[in-house]
Amino acid sequence: MKRLALLIAIGLFVQLGFCSSAQSALEDPVQVKELNFVFLHGAGGSICDLQLLADSILEQLPAHILDYEQSTPGTNIRVDTLNRCYPNDVDIDTWANNIADNIDKHFHDEKNLILIGHSAGGKAALYAVAHNVGDLADKVALVVTINSPVKSLDEYYVTGGGSVLDYCRARWLLSDRGVCNSVAYYDSSQDGSWVSSNKHWLAFISGEAAPSSVQFDIGGIDAWPRNMDDSAIPISAQYSEGADVIYYGEYAHSDFRVLDEVAGFMAEQILRYLFGGPIECSVFASGGAFEHKANWLPGTDYWEDVVGEVLIGNGRLEHKNESYIKWQEWEDVVGECPPEGKRSSYQVSRVSSFPFLTSIQEWHWLSPDNPEDCRLYLRTRAAPRNRVQVDWSIYRQGLLTMGIKRDRYEVEIVTGTPLTSITRVSWVTDDPRDLRLRIWSQAESPFRWFKAEWRAYSKEIRQRKVIDEISGQALLVTTQGSQQLIAGREDCCN
Repeated sequence: MKRLALLIAIGLFVQLGFCSSAQSALEDPVQVKELNFVFLHGAGGSICDLQLLADSILEQLPAHILDYEQSTPGTNIRVDTLNRCYPNDVDIDTWANNIADNIDKHFHDEKNLILIGHSAGGKAALYAVAHNVGDLADKVALVVTINSPVKSLDEYYVTGGGSVLDYCRARWLLSDRGVCNSVAYYDSSQDGSWVSSNKHWLAFISGEAAPSSVQFDIGGIDAWPRNMDDSAIPISAQYSEGADVIYYGEYAHSDFRVLDEVAGFMAEQILRYLFGGPIECSVFASGGAFEHKANWLPGTDYWEDVVGEVLIGNGRLEHKNESYIKWQEWEDVVGECPPEGKRSSYQVSRVSSFPFLTSIQEWHWLSPDNPEDCRLYLRTRAAPRNRVQVDWSIYRQGLLTMGIKRDRYEVEIVTGTPLTSITRVSWVTDDPRDLRLRIWSQAESPFRWFKAEWRAYSKEIRQRKVIDEISGQALLVTTQGSQQLIAGREDCCN
């Protein structure tokens, strides 16, 4: 009997051990990280506006998840989406509360939210997070804005000098229960600054090639004649300090809704931002201002300016003819180039001299065929007992550091009279390091004028990897493979 009891005990022990080992083989504790995408349309928009982008993200997600899970053993990624329709004519505070209410209803107690908002939807998202509407400040990891009116639009000149508020109401044909007032007068720069400092803010921007370009004019009318815009929002209003800015080209306000290549590009950049891939951001590199005034004669005055050059040398050349009876000439060489510098242009002018008794006979680059030789040749002349004075300035190309490439430019008229315009802008050369711009402008005479500002941007590679900042939840899953959950919730207003 004792021997039989011992055999039964050993059998039970072995069986229990086997079961425990089998269960251990079937289940391993893992950290599950959730990514909850919330898509937010803009004023006058609907659930359909972000459908193509949402589809592109979900198509590209599995590859990013697989790479991350393979490089981070013991971690699984689960994904959920929320794409709903919101009242699109309300003020920014009401809009933000509607967003928070829907998130609380469908993602109750969920964190790790990625808010992706187009136009006014992005503006409302920044507001909701920065003002902690519905406790979103603790729940959101990233805010993505797409062509959003971040800055208040009342600072920008509208065709005919009318009201931005009236233009907004006419542009979207809305009943307007406050959205136009928020777009026109509420500046979200501080909201964006808070989000970028405490969370993450990724801003997609686009615009036309020149302020007076007809690329995106609605019905043949340019709403923002002094600014580069995307047909609805000036490009400089689509972001502010602190954002990681991605310029995605000369596209209209809502092109991403219907163009596969644009939606696919945005999806790729958003997922790289989340999972740590490199993205190319726009960073301010150089800027300045210039102005013109038309003369008194009736007609149109035209100008062509090159901006972005760098002054490398200037001075005043002076000679006096001591003779009482003979004219005298002088030859001079002025200026020099810094190492690795390439010349761009020069200015030469005669000063404090009698026009018929002194002159500049000849001026040109000393070595016309060598772009790295910045020296000038000057030949001057003066009558007996006269003094000739010449001011000279030499400029080189505004080149970026080796390995850094330019990205985009912005040009805008900041003040001036009506009937002035910037009609065309282009890079001076095809060199991706050259920041110089050629700008064509015009003004109707007499005496109409303008002052313009220009900004050039370079590309900067950044990697954020937001996924590493997202906390996970310990769960037991089978070892037969990671169980990825990609769900979605959609609804639409009536």
